[in-house]
Amino acid sequence: MRRFWIGLTTLIFAILLIVPLLRIVQGAFDDGWSGFSAGISRPEAQHALLMTGIIAVSVTFVNTVFGVMLSLYLVRANWLGQRLKAVMNAIVDLPFAVSPVIGGLMIVLLLGPDSAVGAMLGRAGVDIVYALPGMILATLFVTFPIVIREVMPVLQEVGSQQEEAAHMMGAYAWTTFWRVTWPLIRWSVVYGVILTVARCLGEFGAVLVVSGNIINKTQTATTLVYQDVENFDLTAANSVALVLAAASVLLLLVMEWSKSRKEVH
Repeated sequence: MRRFWIGLTTLIFAILLIVPLLRIVQGAFDDGWSGFSAGISRPEAQHALLMTGIIAVSVTFVNTVFGVMLSLYLVRANWLGQRLKAVMNAIVDLPFAVSPVIGGLMIVLLLGPDSAVGAMLGRAGVDIVYALPGMILATLFVTFPIVIREVMPVLQEVGSQQEEAAHMMGAYAWTTFWRVTWPLIRWSVVYGVILTVARCLGEFGAVLVVSGNIINKTQTATTLVYQDVENFDLTAANSVALVLAAASVLLLLVMEWSKSRKEVH
């Protein structure tokens, strides 16, 4: 019976993950290496991949800094009160419960050119929606909980005794963080960073809504794949999709390596 369930699990895994990945590889090289090279070297693909990289780096940096800070507040700040912490925890989980498309729509309604804030920013020469800042905001919304949900359980598990001891010995808060807290949470931060980058690479719905999918201006790799499929340019779509898939697989391998390093230490 155990062999049956193992075989069934392996079969489902292959159908859902391995087969589609192999199909993407096959589609990317339907026209040989030249077709794959043409798909990823065209100007719109280069620009879309660059935009995806800029968004991933920006969002990961912001989410890491504020994610660690908010995790410390939610776990260590007793002055916040349990009710306020419960509300903040619910807000943190909101992107998990709300569709990314709805998140993008909220940004358009709040900061779009037809809104009061968006019109005021537009008169000042600052465009949010249908520009890079809106795309970063949309991706921030979608990925916001990832680092927090990786760091908080570790902080709860290790407790605060070591930090309290450092305070009693006269260490400043910043020194306590780097000498005591950071070594305890660094691997969870690494996992959160890797998962955040992977999520940024694959984000589609929220970015599509706020970007307008303008070629060579507000197009990311995922929205370019969508456009290529709509235009029946499947070789180009599979080529860009393969680059994204390869990056995601590489990130997962890095995370597994990180886990092995953690076990060694």
